[in-house]
Amino acid sequence: MLRAHLFLLVFIPLTVLFAASAILFTFFDPTGSCYHAHARGWSRTALRLAGVKVAVEGLEHVPRGEPLIFMGNHQGNFDILALFLAIPQRFAWLAKEELFKVPVFGHSMRRAGYIPLDRGDGREALRSLERAAGMIRAGASVIVFPEGTRTKDGNLLPFKKGGFLLAGKAEVPIVPFTITGSMAINPRNRIELYPGTLHIRFAPPIATAGRGRQRDELMTEVRQAIAAGLEYSV
Repeated sequence: MLRAHLFLLVFIPLTVLFAASAILFTFFDPTGSCYHAHARGWSRTALRLAGVKVAVEGLEHVPRGEPLIFMGNHQGNFDILALFLAIPQRFAWLAKEELFKVPVFGHSMRRAGYIPLDRGDGREALRSLERAAGMIRAGASVIVFPEGTRTKDGNLLPFKKGGFLLAGKAEVPIVPFTITGSMAINPRNRIELYPGTLHIRFAPPIATAGRGRQRDELMTEVRQAIAAGLEYSV
């Protein structure tokens, strides 16, 4: 527990420092590249402070030079930090549309290329999904946690359908990934931190072009690919 408190003592001001610098750079770099570089630097520094290493397998399965939707399981708080280092290309996060209305912060998110989503129901949510799909087709790669939240015991939770609806509209490949080791490093809902290695394994891409109505089939294929990675790690 002491290790976790010491880490937080450094991690919180470190995050504020990197965030402030990243926001400042968005006014000079409209491409979002500097913002992403800051995020990678923040992740690398935080993981070193925590004594966490990242081991990556299957990079040969990740296509280069085209937009992708990365989908994987969500085990713990260190998953996001590790993904910034594991994924070999710039990517964007999907975020609630309300966040983009926050002064300065929302502006920086847009400049970074992050994608707003209306998570409600109705026509506006559908239009929001169409806009997000258009941004992905135009070149933005994104990460989706189809479980929607962190697992409690390491087993896969039921998948939400939103990410697969987005994939069907964007018609870009889905690259499944499996995260293991995250729960051992930082157990859920506990202020504990243990040094260790977080493993990320990429599976072969799954095509979505022309499969807009095959949402359930896509969901099954992605789930099987992620589950295979969990079995591989046992």
